[in-house]
Amino acid sequence: MNQSDKKQKTVFVGLSGGVDSSVAALRLLKAGYQVVGVFIKVWQPDFLECDWETERLDAMRVAAKLKIPFLTCDAEQDYKKEVGEYFVNEYLAGRTPNPDVMCNQHVKFGAFLRFATERGADFIATGHYARVVEKNGKFTLLKGKDINKDQTYFLWTLGQAELSKTLFPVGDSDKEEIRKEAEEAGLPTAAKKDSQGICFLGHVDIPEFLSHFTKLEDGVVLDEAGHQIGEHQGALVYTLGQRHGFTIKSQHPEQKRLYVVKRDLDQNTITVAEQPPLTELKTTLSLTAVNWIQNEPTSNQLEASFRYRQTPVPVTVTKVNDTWQVEPHSIIDKPVSGQSCVLYSGDECVGGGIIKT
Repeated sequence: MNQSDKKQKTVFVGLSGGVDSSVAALRLLKAGYQVVGVFIKVWQPDFLECDWETERLDAMRVAAKLKIPFLTCDAEQDYKKEVGEYFVNEYLAGRTPNPDVMCNQHVKFGAFLRFATERGADFIATGHYARVVEKNGKFTLLKGKDINKDQTYFLWTLGQAELSKTLFPVGDSDKEEIRKEAEEAGLPTAAKKDSQGICFLGHVDIPEFLSHFTKLEDGVVLDEAGHQIGEHQGALVYTLGQRHGFTIKSQHPEQKRLYVVKRDLDQNTITVAEQPPLTELKTTLSLTAVNWIQNEPTSNQLEASFRYRQTPVPVTVTKVNDTWQVEPHSIIDKPVSGQSCVLYSGDECVGGGIIKT
């Protein structure tokens, strides 16, 4: 696309109030696009400290600095239903959800994309560390250049319709470059710390959050021999491999770190051990809600990440009676039901699904 073409193209940039989306808008302006900054307003429970107004103010300051129009997209209901309620319901069902995946699917590339399209935008853009490449009318999702910041793990639900309308202006850079560029441009978010925790909500104390939707009962922590060695806040809120959030009564100086290796929701107990739970060889994992970004893979030899920032491991992917199954080639940390299994072929994210164990 040449410079004159870009001048005719309008991009709505999701300005979160952070440095990545700020530089995304800056780069698009420099590239010649017509840029509109948009803050996405989401649902915030009454019992959480509300910081969306602060984030929106930072986004407005960036828009003012760049001299671009600024709008607000009201995605409160989409977020409440597709992210908030999903988050609670998955925990109540005994699974460990990944709300960031749902936030991207239903809010950033759902409500925000509709908002932009209805107002005549040709593209949307975000500050995700990922890349989109188009070849022969097909769109491929690639990992971000900064592998420590790569966010394709949270983007596996996207398809051709979304990627054809999406730009990731910071995906070909590392974080250090982004900070430097923001500083040189005088952007007010240049030194702002990266946000942590759940998409838009920030850090959330899971037991405290869930206590507003269900009654949590304290329970006992067991060792592998079944002895009571501590207490916990309710088996519902723990996940396999978790290393904190429970109390061990008689710790000694040589006490090693303990991992949750089993939950019994009926008895409200968790079992801990000195080694995290591992899969066995030839373990097969079933996936639900599977999405292929282009088509179903032609090779059944792929790599998979079962959690964010996990180095992808070789797997064999097969389809059995309309159910996709994944078999890791080696022993790995036991994947958690409800989390995402994201599938790769080298740098290409080909799709993924929700782990069902």
